[in-house]
Amino acid sequence: MVLQIPGGMVLQEAHRVKLPFLVSVPHAGLSVPQEVQDICILTPEQIYDDSDVGAAEIFFELEQSVESFVTSDVARAIVDLNRATDDFRKDGVIKTHTCYDIPVYSEFPSKKIIEHILTEYYHPYHQKLKKLTNSENIKVGIDCHTMAAMGPPISPDAGKNRPLVCLSNAHGTCPDEWLLELSYCFQKVFPHEKVQINKPFRGGYIIRTYSYELPWLQIELSRTEHIFNVQKRDGVLEALNVWENTIFKN
Repeated sequence: MVLQIPGGMVLQEAHRVKLPFLVSVPHAGLSVPQEVQDICILTPEQIYDDSDVGAAEIFFELEQSVESFVTSDVARAIVDLNRATDDFRKDGVIKTHTCYDIPVYSEFPSKKIIEHILTEYYHPYHQKLKKLTNSENIKVGIDCHTMAAMGPPISPDAGKNRPLVCLSNAHGTCPDEWLLELSYCFQKVFPHEKVQINKPFRGGYIIRTYSYELPWLQIELSRTEHIFNVQKRDGVLEALNVWENTIFKN
């Protein structure tokens, strides 16, 4: 916060109170681990398209404003941090195809390679989340994503236009009234855009897993290009600030 004092001098506030949130951004990474580089047949563009495009620009600045922030540089196409370790569906923890139904590997990784990837990338991420979930300074966890403006081929809403904002609580990972209030905050920030709750996404593995320790919710921002990422970034921060003040300070 900037303080204006007599004489026109501007001072930076010495202490800034951070929002009591644990923010997770699991799908911003683009790195392909060395262990699978020789069998991964995706182009850099395909890896990029399968990631949460724009997530870094939209969500990374939250690190300066919240109590705790967790992310990873590993590509979602290689290991999906928002899946269970025993989820080996087509779009599971170690994928066979991207969300655009493009094969990931010339040959699927061996069990040994899979275990190594999970040990190096997946488990450390979740160990951080588990530890931070029990922090006394954190009141809610927020898992942050971007979504294709139109449902990709393997999605339940394939070919359908999506809202600018989708907020999710898997019908129980945080109070419904909290999610409704956050939707009002986003609607005020983006008055001409659609904000939906639990549609098209109801909330993934992360919020469902850690909500037993702490209330969690999921935020999805559309990758639509008619609103710049910097506007989305500023809108997320504004909505979360107003929401925090409404929920936890009234």
